[in-house]
Amino acid sequence: MRLKIEITGLVQGVGFRPFVHRLAGELGLKGYVINDASGVLIEVEGEKERLDDFLVRLEQEKPDISRIFSLRHAFLEGTGFKGFEIRESSDEGEKRALILPDIAVCGECLKDITNPKDRRFLYPFTNCTNCGPRFTIINSLPYDRENTSMKKFRMCPDCRKEYNLPSDRRFHAQPDACDVCGPWISLYDCQAKPVCSKHEALEKAVHLIRKGYIIAVKGVGGYHLICDATDEKAVSRLRKRKHREEKPMAVMFPDIDSIKREVYLGALEERAVNSVERPVVIVGKKETTMLAGAVSPGNSTVGVFLPYTPLHYMVLKKLRKPVIATSANITDGPIVKDEADAFSRLSGIADYFLSHNRDIVRRCDDSVVRIMAERQSPIRRSRGFAPLPVTVPFRFNKPVLALGPYMNNTIAVGVGDRVFLSQHIGDLDTPLAVEFYEETIHDFLRIFDLKPGIAVSDMHPGYYSTKYGESHFRENLLKVQHHYAHILSCMTENEVHAEEEVIGFAFDGTGYGPDKTVWGGEVFIASYREFKRIYHMEPYKLPGGEKAVTGPCRTAFSLLYGTFGEKAKDMDVLPLTREEKTFFADMLRNGVNSPVTTSMGRLFDGVASIIGLAHTTSYHAQAAIALEQSALKSDTADSYPCIVKNNKIYQFPIIDSLVEDLNAGVPKEVIARKFHNTVVGIILSIAETARDETGIKTVALSGGVFQNVILLENSVANLRERGFTPLVHQTVPANDGGISLGQAVAGHYHQL
Repeated sequence: MRLKIEITGLVQGVGFRPFVHRLAGELGLKGYVINDASGVLIEVEGEKERLDDFLVRLEQEKPDISRIFSLRHAFLEGTGFKGFEIRESSDEGEKRALILPDIAVCGECLKDITNPKDRRFLYPFTNCTNCGPRFTIINSLPYDRENTSMKKFRMCPDCRKEYNLPSDRRFHAQPDACDVCGPWISLYDCQAKPVCSKHEALEKAVHLIRKGYIIAVKGVGGYHLICDATDEKAVSRLRKRKHREEKPMAVMFPDIDSIKREVYLGALEERAVNSVERPVVIVGKKETTMLAGAVSPGNSTVGVFLPYTPLHYMVLKKLRKPVIATSANITDGPIVKDEADAFSRLSGIADYFLSHNRDIVRRCDDSVVRIMAERQSPIRRSRGFAPLPVTVPFRFNKPVLALGPYMNNTIAVGVGDRVFLSQHIGDLDTPLAVEFYEETIHDFLRIFDLKPGIAVSDMHPGYYSTKYGESHFRENLLKVQHHYAHILSCMTENEVHAEEEVIGFAFDGTGYGPDKTVWGGEVFIASYREFKRIYHMEPYKLPGGEKAVTGPCRTAFSLLYGTFGEKAKDMDVLPLTREEKTFFADMLRNGVNSPVTTSMGRLFDGVASIIGLAHTTSYHAQAAIALEQSALKSDTADSYPCIVKNNKIYQFPIIDSLVEDLNAGVPKEVIARKFHNTVVGIILSIAETARDETGIKTVALSGGVFQNVILLENSVANLRERGFTPLVHQTVPANDGGISLGQAVAGHYHQL
């Protein structure tokens, strides 16, 4: 008999065909296996009992990094295959195969590059079917060498032999390479002139890092800017050149033991650090750390990660100390991915360039995660995770393109029963970021061969993503409210049932409301089809509008003015002159350039300024992070009085009591913790009231404010104690990086 099997899932580029070849050989079956545009197609012939065994073992023994999403099989009449073969791939049919993210170098390949007797000793592009680049080198499906940036490197006889040998772990490893056939590394100076290549380039780069130089190193998804993380002068020089004043920078360590010497690492943090995705993991610094103070100034946490390419591994092993490994860009622009761009944009930052001649097809930044509420919560979802899909509890009638928001942008496409999210794109506020954004949209539609039936954008008329939708899709564009998209994303990744409703808390900094005001402290009753706003922050004003985002003291004065009126001008809480306070008071009183907001994120910023933690900021959420950092130093269970009535959360009584504490000399840490406790209390109070009125016991927590560890962990714990089912983000970020998932879901229900 003949058994025909069609598989979709993560089955290309993971050693699946070699596994099938070996399994068929063990069972004496004949036939073929082939990559096609949808996944993998298998036909095997033999006795029925052996075909049954093959079918069972196929799922039980598949490669660890593979994932089967669907498997259709049928028993048919035999056709007389002569042997078993891996056939040349087909690109016919709908492109539905899943692309594996770039994954870290495996232990077996690390043994190869550290063994002087191995032919790949110190070769920086060593990989096999269990590891290596995927998403960043593929041009088109199916995943075969000729469809990747490895196409230009012709395999040497030794590589070709292992590529064709079923018993070798490099059997059909598409990026297979060695020092004979390439790619290779080269070192350039700041004038883009070649210095040396191959092993000499590696040795020279390590020497330069030891001497305090800044090196731009090309990885799998772009360049890193690297310097000695224990060298205060080098780190400060990098900050100055990159115009990154205070935002913490990620640190790459040689091994797990060196990480443990510098930071506190729990079991879940250690698992995340060691995972095949190799994300940057935010952890607490030890007081005895040898890391330079400029790594994360004024911050008790730091982002740490391990090498994930052979090149990174060899640099760190030779250096024997941690390095700053921050994205090679200027401020928050897209990461640099090719030599011409690097020599142009990084010439004033990097002293040298350690590059290579394997092209990066698409940019892909490092992912960032944090362990909160005993879960791995993504802060930035990119390398190692993108473009893995989120499975949804329905099937899209037509493909949906989600255009994302303005900040922390990702785009997504919904097709079948999955939503494929892009890598992190970032804020759409520069021409380079816009170029990357459009490049990613075209790339996703091309590689998945999709023509969207509908596009979905944010409601904000000023967002570039909204304008892009208006210009490219017109009547096929759906605009979805920002905070509703937050709640939808949380519901979807937590597999909420189709007709179920949740109590949704959407707390963030900025989102455009249907009433044309700035929302950000919202509570909804929400389903996949609709939402109802049941509570929100008492509206207050932001003097200067967007200037309040980088100037929390403006928000602070507005909160004081809303609480104390004209008396706020006589208070010495903020570093403002009498003239400035009078000017802001006039703006607020007359409504001049002072948009109304219900933002919980801005409330956190304002409180941080009132108690003297941050009056200006140089990166997103800096003031709120400072408030969290301060609150972590106190264990008080006290909170401030808060009035919740008439569907509003009144913050001014909180400010009144908070200032009273401040004037009484209560430590800032205690005030910060009491404020956090107050917000947790607000969530519990509203959830219980909503449950009493509706019977709903499921609570979704979304928005960037819920990246605060105190707020999230205490909210989750207290909600559970009171019989609720809290939903939090574990697959996509709680911040705007998860918005596109919610938009895609809204697009589906709009078409019904």
